[in-house]
Order: sequence, then C-alpha cells, then structure tokens
Amino acid sequence: MLMSILRSVIAPLLILSATSAHAALPKIVAAAKPSVLAVGQWNLTSSPRFTFRGTGFVVGDGNQIITNAHVLPPAGETTFGNELRVRIITGAEAGTERTVTVVNVDRARDLAHLRMSGPALPALTLAGPDFVAEGSAVAFIGFPIGGLLGMAHVTHRGIVSSVTSIVLPPPNAGALTPRAVAQLREGAFTIYQLDGTAYPGNSGGPVFDVDTGQVIGVINMVLIKGTRESSLSTPSGISYAIPIRFVRDLLENR
Repeated sequence: MLMSILRSVIAPLLILSATSAHAALPKIVAAAKPSVLAVGQWNLTSSPRFTFRGTGFVVGDGNQIITNAHVLPPAGETTFGNELRVRIITGAEAGTERTVTVVNVDRARDLAHLRMSGPALPALTLAGPDFVAEGSAVAFIGFPIGGLLGMAHVTHRGIVSSVTSIVLPPPNAGALTPRAVAQLREGAFTIYQLDGTAYPGNSGGPVFDVDTGQVIGVINMVLIKGTRESSLSTPSGISYAIPIRFVRDLLENR
C-alpha cells in the first residue's frame, strides 16, 4: 500500500521535472546563440575569405572567448595575410568578423582563451567549479561539419554518461612546452563523457546544464570508430567535454 502511494506521488514529480527541463531548453538556446561564435582564419586573397576552424563562446567581460587549443591554427599560419578571427552568426552583426588575439593556452587540457576586438557581446554564465553528477542532462551548441550545413547554430542533447580521467596527447611535438610536459607528469585529469553526438566543427562549443542554462563544459572531441570520415557516416554517439573548472583556471591564469 505504501509503495503504491509513493509511486503515485513520485511519478508525477518526475514527469513534471522532465517537462520543465524540456520547456527550458528553447529559451536557453535562444539566449545562448548570440554568444556562440565561429572561429577561423580570414585572408583577403582567399576564397572564401573566412576559413572555419571550430566553435567558440563569449565569457567574462563580453570580449573574452573560450575555444579548444586545437581549433587555433598552427604557429606561423596567422602571418602572411592570415588573421585569426571570430564570425558573429546571430543578431544585427551576423556575418561580420572580429579579429582576436590569443591571451593564454592550456594545451594539456586543450583550451584556449582569446580576446576579441570591438564592442562586447553577451557573455555566457559559467557554472561553479564542482563536477556535475553522472546522469545530468546537457545540451551543446556549435557548428557541426562547419559551413557544409550552412553556417548556423546547431543544438544537440545528451547526458553526462561518465565522469572519468584522461590524458590528452599533444597534437604535435611543437606543443610539448615545459608547462605541457609538467601537466602531463601530473597525470590524468577529469573529463566528461557525453551520451551525445558531436561532429568536426563542434570543437570548442559550450555544454549547458539544461536545468540552469549555465555552461558546465567545453566540447573537446568525439570517439571515432574508424576513419575520420566515419564520424559523419557512422557516428559513435560518444563525445567528450572539458569541465568548466579548467576554463575558470585558464581565465584566472592558473
């Protein structure tokens, strides 16, 4: 009898909670889109002039951008007419680019902190430094497959399926700076495994808690079962995100 009463009370609450989260997501997406930008290189003599490399998002004072370190071009490619820029996709300035400079990079955790020229844009709210619980519902916004789908924001949903440890290998030997080597010696760090499909182009995009709208992580990579091309035709559905506490450390230059 008692169990029957508990079910009759708990079940409606679970349905109400799921419904509330579902209703909140469209508002979170609409509010976040002006703060999610395309990161790439601009060259006056290229066609197209803007070459997309990944996703970034606005934080802090509205002129700071967070993205992945691997989204940045290799050293030297920002010379000879190439400029690192972000493209604004939403609002009155949609389709325009702003120049950015690199403030700081954490290659061991694949994060980059940029500063953008021009007027400030709306900044996203970062969650606290604590790790989120496994099973938490999340959504992430970015530009999967780059311009192939048209340069428009795309949102995916999922859950935090695991809070696990990992060591990210540097993309090349040139990334083995003394700081990166020291961080590798410290061992693995905590990362989120997501039950959601990210694609090339999502890298650097924000991951949101669908209940609060706060950013809890940064999309970093997707598990590929075969070749890189197979991530499009047969995606694994498993992606990874860097927890926001490491973004906070980078912004505080720790």
